[in-house]
Order: sequence, then C-alpha cells, then structure tokens
Amino acid sequence: MAKLKGPLFSLHASGALAKTLVYFGWKGLKVVRSYVIPANPNTTDQQTQRGYMTTAVALIHAAEVAAANPLDEDDQSAYRRLAGTRPTPRTWFNEAVKQCVDAEVAGFGQVIYANGTISDPTVGSIDMIMTLEEGAGITVAAGKFLFGSSPSNLIHSKAATVTPNTSVALVAEDCSAFLTAGNRYYVQFRPDVADPAQGCDSGIYSFIGI
Repeated sequence: MAKLKGPLFSLHASGALAKTLVYFGWKGLKVVRSYVIPANPNTTDQQTQRGYMTTAVALIHAAEVAAANPLDEDDQSAYRRLAGTRPTPRTWFNEAVKQCVDAEVAGFGQVIYANGTISDPTVGSIDMIMTLEEGAGITVAAGKFLFGSSPSNLIHSKAATVTPNTSVALVAEDCSAFLTAGNRYYVQFRPDVADPAQGCDSGIYSFIGI
C-alpha cells in the first residue's frame, strides 16, 4: 500500500481506477492499493456458518416483533452491557448473534432472551422473568440467575424456574444472603452446563435492591 501526495494530480482521490487501482483515505493518509475482488469459495463450512448466522438474526427479529413480551430497549441495553465485558468492542446485536453462532458451533442451540423484567427487586423476595425465543428443536431445560456488584463479577447464583418454551424466572426468591437493600446489582441468566442452550446467555440487567 503506497502513500501518496497529490494523488492523480489532485488534493484527494477515492474509488477505483479501471479496476486496477483503488484510492482511499486511511488514518489520515492518502493511499492506493491494487484492485482486488474478494474470494468467496462458498465452501460447505461457509454455508453452514452462514446458516447459523441467518438463524440467529431471524431469532432476534422474531423477538423484536413478538406480539407479547418483545425484545425491547432494556434487553438491548442488557446485551450491550454483556458486550462491554468482552475484550473486543461489539454492538448488542452482534453480541447476541455471536453467542448464538458460537453455541451452535459447540453443538448446542440458539436462544434469545426478551422482555427481561424485575417486577420486585426486594432483596428478600425477588421476582424477575425473561421470555425465551428459542431456535427450532431447542428447549432451555435448566439454568441459574447470577448476581454481582458489577457486570464482570457475577459470583452469586439462584436456580431459575424454567417454563419450557416460554420463560425463565425467579419467584419471590430470597437473595438477602448476598444482596443489600439500596445497592445496585447486576443479574444474568445462564443455561446450565450440558443444557441444550449452553453458551446462549442472557444480557446483563441492572437493578437497585430494596
């Protein structure tokens, strides 16, 4: 990639020239490179991976437009908060897609969590629920809600009440052993190890205990 001064006898140039050279800006520099047509061998593995991504995107969109309990801004914020714990930056949407794809690659299934609601944040009697948008043939069977004082420090857990093909919830759960009224906490649902949806975790929600 060559650096240029006054490319093509001008102060700036961009775009392709006769499908031989491409002029563009890069980190404040004016540069040029060879025109390249990206390879796309469309192998079986590529087709499989694209199928996983298509399924994940469809699940997210289905959750967003669900007539009841749709994926809303709170859920997007929760996935965004989860994305913020990763070593590389990504959007809430990419975080959700990547989890689903990684789960399928590992031999498990895809799940999107929607309408995460903490209806009673009383530390001695917490009520919360998340609606499940599951991939074909996948049913979350068991999992836990993990709590902590920061998104990256979820060290306390309570087993979830799972309603197959519908929701995961805590019902009047006493968490006073590790939660204190007046403090902010973070909570996430994770399927158990070997669950059909292992690896597809919810976003990380935030609440203040009372």
